[in-house]
Parts: sequence; structure tokens; C-alpha cells
Amino acid sequence: MTTKQLLAALALALCGPAFAAGNHAHEHQPLHGGIVTEVADIDYELVAQPDTLTLHLRDHGKPLALDGASAKLTLLNGSEKTEATLSPAGDGKLQAKGSFKVAPGTKVVALVTVPGKKAANVRFAVK
Repeated sequence: MTTKQLLAALALALCGPAFAAGNHAHEHQPLHGGIVTEVADIDYELVAQPDTLTLHLRDHGKPLALDGASAKLTLLNGSEKTEATLSPAGDGKLQAKGSFKVAPGTKVVALVTVPGKKAANVRFAVK
């Protein structure tokens, strides 16, 4: 490899990640007072309350169509484990009502299934 080729390869290696990051840079702010995690360009916002678990899904800021979608949430509080199944509740959200132990330190693992998309494994930590 010549010096020119080596310098060109080095320049491409250094510039490549900068362009990739520039194409996908956007804010992941909570719009409903919850916790946001991004997986495969989809924002998942968990709003965990003692009587309701709501998962809002957005694709580039727009609510996702969730006909036929579902989510299974596992809440972990120390050694205690609780599960909940969420179903579509309109406006890009999945929801379950019941009695849930949510407190700072609760870990939540969600398996989200949306027709036409690959199932997503999403993790949250309640603060």
C-alpha cells in the first residue's frame, strides 16, 4: 500500500463514523413524563405508575401504528419478579392496568412485538 492509499484509508476511517452519527442524531426526550430508550430507530417511552403501565412507541417523533401489537413487561424489584401484558390503547401506545410495584431502582424488561417489524427487547430503569 502506498503512502497516499494509507492516508486515504485513514481519512475514510476517521470520517466514516462522523457521517453515520450525523445521519441519526436526534433527541430522545420523554413526551409523556416517562423513561425513553431507543432500539432500532424506535423510541420507547415507559410511563410506569402503580395502577397503569404505558409504553409509547415513536418512529422519528411520530406515534407508531400498533394494530395487532403487544408487549410483555417483566418488572424486577430485587428478587421479586412481576409480569404484565400490554395491548394497544390508541395513539401509539400499549397499556396494562392493574397493581404494579414501581419504585426507584425497579428494572423493566419489555419484549415488544409489532406486526411487520422485528421483535424488540427494550430495557428501562425506574429513577
